[in-house]
Amino acid sequence: MQNPITDQLNRPLHDLRISVIDRCNFRCPYCMPTEKEGTHYSFLKQDEWLTFPEIVRLTRLLVELGVRKVRLTGGEPLLRPGIVDLVKNLSAIAGIEDLALTTNGSALSKFAAPLKAAGLQRLTVSLDSLDARVFKHMSGGKGSLHEVLAGIEEAQRVGFGSIKINVVVQKGVNDNSIVDLVSHFKNSPHVLRLIEYMDVGNCNHWESKYVVSSKEIIRLISQQHALEPLPSNYFGEVAERYRFKDGGGEIGFISSISQPFCQSCTRLRLANDGKLYTCLFATQGTDIKKLVRQGANDQDLSSALKAVWAKRQDRYSQERSEIRSKTSKQKVSNPKIEMFQIGG
Repeated sequence: MQNPITDQLNRPLHDLRISVIDRCNFRCPYCMPTEKEGTHYSFLKQDEWLTFPEIVRLTRLLVELGVRKVRLTGGEPLLRPGIVDLVKNLSAIAGIEDLALTTNGSALSKFAAPLKAAGLQRLTVSLDSLDARVFKHMSGGKGSLHEVLAGIEEAQRVGFGSIKINVVVQKGVNDNSIVDLVSHFKNSPHVLRLIEYMDVGNCNHWESKYVVSSKEIIRLISQQHALEPLPSNYFGEVAERYRFKDGGGEIGFISSISQPFCQSCTRLRLANDGKLYTCLFATQGTDIKKLVRQGANDQDLSSALKAVWAKRQDRYSQERSEIRSKTSKQKVSNPKIEMFQIGG
């Protein structure tokens, strides 16, 4: 294995996010809101999906270029038929130090044990509220709070020791649920992560007035639970880490809006249609599937992968205000890739 390749801003390639399916059984308003008049999702046909051998091959080549952490996302990855087999095959790739999966938790009770046996190391579960009414709204009326909590419990039972619980915070929607979530997961092995509502994609019709900054969230939590900051575990870590002063565990804050972390972003995204994206807020990608299916050998594929990263200079979050202002004034229509297509 060679040293990690770097991009135009000297950021190393370290993390790979693989979106294995663009479908989801939830309709969260910040990602894939319920379809309304004039809105339609054009989901991929199965023959457009990257196959498991293609995913494994590309992952192996990217590991040779420096990737050490791999995360499976969606849509909802547990909807992809054969997902356990994919985990087993990825876990056999030498050089992957961390293999994780992000899920809405609805099918986790069924999949937790086989995923663990297949070699999955870590889980992240999206859970935006413990209030059944708010949860129903934020899952688009599709989810069951009981099923998600049962899935987390089962995952812990089968050996997933510390699960990350992701919460997208929206002002006036679930911000009054934060303290309940904190109290519920405090003194557990799990790590709650509060995420600023981001302008990923287009269909969520993002407005800054719905953003609750991490500073505000920390201030709210600190009224009941004393916190103190922790150092990052590694370069490129997304969440700012804090711990409860009374020893009640850890909590994290992801602040893409108020405190952009583009300068340390080490993530490449591989979508289910075979396109590579170098930013969560990308408007276009590079079709690597075309090369694969044209019969490119490993050396040619590796060169193409390396070239994608070497040209990378994305820093959308740092330039958000300027980009959005320019787009608005010029009425430019250059839609970003939706979150359910690219993975979170």
